[in-house]
Amino acid sequence: MTRYDAVREVVTHPDVKKNPVHWRAWREGRIRPDWQLISWVAAENMLARDDEDHTRLRKLVSKAFTPRRVEGMRTRIEALVAELLDAMAAGGPVADVKADYAYPLPMTVISDLFGVDGGARDELHRRIGMMFDQTITPEQALENHEGTQRFLADLVARKRAAPGEDMTSALIAARDEDNDRLSESELVWTLILIIGAGFETTMNLLTNAVQALLTHRDQLEALVRGERPWSDAVEETLRWNTSIQNVPLRFAAKDLVIDGTTVPEGDALLVSYGSAGRDPRQHGGTADRFDITREDKSHVSFSHGPHYCLGANLARLELGTALPALFARFPGMELLDTEPEQVPSIVSNGVAALRVRLGGAAPA
Repeated sequence: MTRYDAVREVVTHPDVKKNPVHWRAWREGRIRPDWQLISWVAAENMLARDDEDHTRLRKLVSKAFTPRRVEGMRTRIEALVAELLDAMAAGGPVADVKADYAYPLPMTVISDLFGVDGGARDELHRRIGMMFDQTITPEQALENHEGTQRFLADLVARKRAAPGEDMTSALIAARDEDNDRLSESELVWTLILIIGAGFETTMNLLTNAVQALLTHRDQLEALVRGERPWSDAVEETLRWNTSIQNVPLRFAAKDLVIDGTTVPEGDALLVSYGSAGRDPRQHGGTADRFDITREDKSHVSFSHGPHYCLGANLARLELGTALPALFARFPGMELLDTEPEQVPSIVSNGVAALRVRLGGAAPA
């Protein structure tokens, strides 16, 4: 599904499901456990559940992302941004925006929220990154699918033995108080989804926004002068170059007709959020241009309907803090690579690195 209206229809259609039991190939045993996308369809979390199961899991996780809790993170995010900018200034004059800024910020925020200690964060990043990488071998895919579950199960065991104030401990408490609310496997898979999505998507979105602004200097200058709010840059990046291009998979529970195309029962659907953002039917002849001044910046980058991203407000807060601070600290920053290498994924949309020359840093 590549059109804006078709994507919105599919993600809210009552006969389009996320549970792979509705997938003919899955039911017939044709999907191997070492498929590179296995973790996207065999997940026991709300990403692969529908209706009452989805609502049950979503309600438990939504407590981590209430407006009050997200707003309460602002001070911590601002402090992290300042620390990272200091480190970049000290390590200059060349930096990698992705590795030095866009990775550690959301990773630290989501790890703090869910109680992942410093020693485990890089390993978690490596494993989540492999879920987005479609160049890995079947053997690597199977090991990562099983290994990531073991990794998060170990976190659960540690938190169960020594609970903290983090959301992992809160989910464990909910699971242990009422086994019907959350199975042990659902608990582990929920952590995989929320922790993984909480940094991987924001990391690439922040990197994409910096790349867009450095290649559209006139728009960057309008933001720096205060002529446009930074939220314009955030929303236009979400529309024009979002961090998740395609999400596997949804399944037709009945024969359907979507945007004039017949979809037989049991077929799988790949929903292309990235393509929908550039649909000329929605955004006209300039749909493929980055333009923070456009009035209609509507997008489906956080999905739509029941599966709307719970972490959308947190991602917006992180970008809304990190972008202006970066360009205020390094007003002369320039790209060193005009065409950086893309990450090898049909799901994730980002660059492997974004090397810049920082230029003269403004006072901290």
